[in-house]
Amino acid sequence: MRAIRVHQFGGPEVLKLESVPEPKPGPGEVLLRVHAAGLNPVDTYIRGGGYAIKPALPYTPGLDAAGVIEALGAGVSNWRVGDRVYTAAAAGSYAELALCKASDVYRLPERVSYEQGAAVGIAYMTAYRALFQRAAAQPSEIVLVHGASGGVGIATVQLARAAGLTVIGTAGSAEGLALVKAEGAHHALDHRAANFGDQLAAVAGNRGVDVIVEMLANVNLGKDLAWLAPRGRVVVVGSRGPVEINPRDLMSRDASIAGMILFGTPPADMAKIAAALDAGLENGTLRPVVGERFPLPEAAKAQERVMAPGAHGKIVLVP
Repeated sequence: MRAIRVHQFGGPEVLKLESVPEPKPGPGEVLLRVHAAGLNPVDTYIRGGGYAIKPALPYTPGLDAAGVIEALGAGVSNWRVGDRVYTAAAAGSYAELALCKASDVYRLPERVSYEQGAAVGIAYMTAYRALFQRAAAQPSEIVLVHGASGGVGIATVQLARAAGLTVIGTAGSAEGLALVKAEGAHHALDHRAANFGDQLAAVAGNRGVDVIVEMLANVNLGKDLAWLAPRGRVVVVGSRGPVEINPRDLMSRDASIAGMILFGTPPADMAKIAAALDAGLENGTLRPVVGERFPLPEAAKAQERVMAPGAHGKIVLVP
């Protein structure tokens, strides 16, 4: 089969298309025929060698995938060959076939395409955990979603809107702002605007926002704290470096900052996330948006794109 392989940590140029033996599922595993693989910033961090988790070389990148179960390992009784599924924990999804633990795959409803399925895993699981398990967001609260036109951002907007929150989403282009509004945000603001803080205060009623889901903490966190309402919460989903904050902004609002990493989610919490996403995908409340598609040989180009500003929806590879 064809797969992208990494033999040394480095830039996008280390992603090589190779022919490798087809994997065989072991006990408790399923073999997935990958119809689409989702890209995430974490894929690039791992490839660069600077992430906390370093796979043994050589390895095949990718965690998000959607496709059809091709084969079952010993002891797997809750899935059948031919089932449509998605996962956020593939053992290398940049390939035509990928292994997964049977406990890490989830049903993909017929109404959801494979490309959309590849956009579900990490993005929607991260969004749900950030909103409801880390920030404890409640109906009638105001949530600010930074970078709302990206994969996690769109997921957060849809989940928050369905749960009865007032949603403010930011983007950096006219296309991104239109997408944020189309996916359910009550207000879409250009985060590059010189008077962004004034615009935010106007739509939040000058009381501040209850929850901020922060995708780029090294740029925004210091300002976020001044925009919080009393007892407001910031959940840091992503950051690319250090940042300076004024603790008095937290103290004066009795506010808090929480970090999160999806890979550390307890199994009981993950089961709740999966159940909520299954319902949302089935009834159409959740509508994954695919922004760009790349063929498997263009994995390097796709990874460059996932880190570029102005993302609109999820970027996927199509083997």
